[in-house]
Formats: sequence, C-alpha cells, structure tokens
Amino acid sequence: MHTNKLVVVGAGHVGSYVLADAMKIGLFAEIGVIDILGNVAFGEALDQAQATALPYMSNIKVTSGGYEQCADADVIVVAAGPSVIRDPENPKAEPDRTLLTTTNCKVIREVMAGIVKHTTEAIVILITNPLDTMVYIAENEFGYPRGRIFGTGTMLDSARLRKVVADAYGIDPKSVTGFMMGEHGSTAFPVLSHVNVAGIPFAELDRHFEALGDIRSPETVKARVISAAYDVFNGKGWTNAGVAQSAVTMARAVLLDERSVFPACTTLRGQYGHDGDVALSMPCLLGREGIVKQLPVGLNAWEAEKLAESIAFIQATMRDAGTGPDKAVA
Repeated sequence: MHTNKLVVVGAGHVGSYVLADAMKIGLFAEIGVIDILGNVAFGEALDQAQATALPYMSNIKVTSGGYEQCADADVIVVAAGPSVIRDPENPKAEPDRTLLTTTNCKVIREVMAGIVKHTTEAIVILITNPLDTMVYIAENEFGYPRGRIFGTGTMLDSARLRKVVADAYGIDPKSVTGFMMGEHGSTAFPVLSHVNVAGIPFAELDRHFEALGDIRSPETVKARVISAAYDVFNGKGWTNAGVAQSAVTMARAVLLDERSVFPACTTLRGQYGHDGDVALSMPCLLGREGIVKQLPVGLNAWEAEKLAESIAFIQATMRDAGTGPDKAVA
C-alpha cells in the first residue's frame, strides 16, 4: 500500500516551518528531514515525532538522516542554504536576495547531486534564494524529468499582492484574484490587467469599493508588495511563515492532483520569446506530475516592459552562478 512521503531539505527558519505545516495537513504518513547539521535535523524530527502523541495530531513517522530518505519520497521541499541577514543599523534596509547567489548555487548543486543519487521521480519544490536561478540550476543541470522541479516562485508575492489590494478596498484577500510574475525578488511585478474581485477588473474597483488610499498606479502596487516582504524581514529578521505555507500548498496540489493554477517558478519553454534560457514565475497548472502546463497570459505594455527587465536581472544572476543554456544538461 502506498503512503505519501515528504522530505524537507534544510531545517532552518523556513524548513522547520515547512515541517510544522506539513505535520498538520493530514496528507503525509512519513516525513524525512535533512540538514547539513545532523543534530539539527535530528532535533527537529524528534520534536515533531514527540508531538504526534498529542490530541488532534496525526501519527506521522518523522525521521532524520541523509539523502537516502529521498528514495521513496513523493515530494521533496528544498529550503537549504543561508538567507539574507538583517542590518541592525538600518531598520528599513532591503537587501537583495541575489547577495546569496555565490553561496547558494553551490548548496543547490550539492543538494541536487544528493537527490538524484536516489530519485528522479519525486516532485521537487524549491524555496532557496535567489530562487529563479536556483530553480534553473536544479531543473537544467541534472537531467531531471521536465516539469518535476519548480519553485514556490511568486506564490508569496502574489499573496502579498492580494492582501495589499484587499486592505486598500476593505475586503477579504481571498476575494481577490491576481498574481505577481517574474523574479521572486525586487523585479517581480503585479499583473494588474488580470487582477479582479468577483470578476470586476482592477481598473473598475473604484466604482464598487471605496479605496482607503492611492493604489491605482502599478508602480505603487509593485513597490508596496516588494516592501511588504521587508516589513516582515526587518521586524523579526527573516520571513518563513508565508513561504513555508506556499510550499505546503503546492505540495498538497501535487499529492491530490488538484490541477491548481499557481504562479510557480519554472524554466520558460518558448513563452514570451524565451526557450530554455531563464526560469521565472508565471501561472502554471499543477498536478500529480508537477508542472502540467505553463500558462503564458497576455500582458499589457507596462507588464511586458517589467517582464523584460525581470528577465535581464535574472539572467545576470544566472551568469554569476555559472549557469545557462550552454551549461545545462539536455
């Protein structure tokens, strides 16, 4: 009898939160934890294993160890590698995720080398920053089956977008439909031409709701969404809850073959004039096989310009990481 298994690689602020969220959704019978610090992986796994004796907790087998745990995994969530560090002297600083490129490209290559020794069947969901470049490396340098590796991408950025719009109009963010595209980072942009509330386009929301502030400019919306991440980061020193929930939500869509549409990060395959030379976030159909289909939605002139800027930025980071079409495995 098949039972669902998750492996979490990296048990820091984000990975430990992924583990905690995964323990509560009732989909996994077994969860494995891997960390470069074996004692941390052991402690996190044991902590959660002991919690299974509490009321309302599922009796999940929680283990720690090496990449051998990936052999029979259904989903692997990768949250390995360091995160950017808050500047205590500047509480409004917005350090770019690309500061992590040199370090984390080595981490992801080590992680993927460990995974592919044991499986090329599991769905791999990446969180590690700078995400788009890390996804490109994982997807294209290890011969992994197409569609079975992707990143959380702008899942969290899109949630922040919906919250920004909802707060501006005094409504439930779950009533807002919309997403961010491009890089998971400073060049992400809101696709306001596809934002709506109950089918009411973003441009017409003022006719139906009283705006609580100026949110009409796409540049204003973009700036608010980007800064929303740093409000969290500068408040507690890291972000973890939202992105962990994003990864678990995607894992759920995979395990249940939900065919959900999320803005996942994956390598472009002919969309927007790019084929195999960049990975970024766009709406994608997710199911049991991972990325079932990429959905290249139409963009207006401002959005197309921002997409080009985002692609150029990501490709510069890819060069810093020593990756690209000429280095990828066919």
